[in-house]
Amino acid sequence: MTPDGLIKLIRARADGPGRFLVALAGPPASGKSTLAARLAADLAPGARVVPMDGFHYDDAVLTARGLRARKGSPPTFDAAGFVHLIRRLRAEDEVAIPIFDRSMELSRAAADVVGPEDRILIVEGNYLLLDQAPWNALPALFDLTVFLDVPEAELVRRLTARWRDHGKDDAAARDWIASNDLPNALTVIRESRPAEIVLRGV
Repeated sequence: MTPDGLIKLIRARADGPGRFLVALAGPPASGKSTLAARLAADLAPGARVVPMDGFHYDDAVLTARGLRARKGSPPTFDAAGFVHLIRRLRAEDEVAIPIFDRSMELSRAAADVVGPEDRILIVEGNYLLLDQAPWNALPALFDLTVFLDVPEAELVRRLTARWRDHGKDDAAARDWIASNDLPNALTVIRESRPAEIVLRGV
């Protein structure tokens, strides 16, 4: 399926009462944020993005737990809090959501609000389909699950460009990708439940 086909599918399935929640999962640098923004724009009005990244633990918490070097791995997120948010989004008209601020490398609580006018929610994140507790409570909460399948070599190329943009030299970027980003990506690829829709090479 193409992104255009996905837009048509969501529009058709969401044509009814209540909220329609789409899970957009995939490894780091698979294009989730870009595609989520496109879907929300093309499905507007009434569609918006809800990112998982707002549930990053603060660096101080990660340091205390010995997880700072594994930031972005499953235990570095408040997964139970994120599951609770998705349940609230299904049940409540207005819900405050946290947003991860990359300029400060921290999450800002209640930085945005999902309102009753937001009927189609594009929820994007690495671990939405991860078959580990408590993440494995998530798939049943979504109306549609989508996985972005991108070759490993392309993920590495994109991650290298990303870390260059964040000021890392090539050696530092390679070390971080090898020790953290790539293991996280392989966790997503190998340990996620099957999605209803798979988009390849996005």
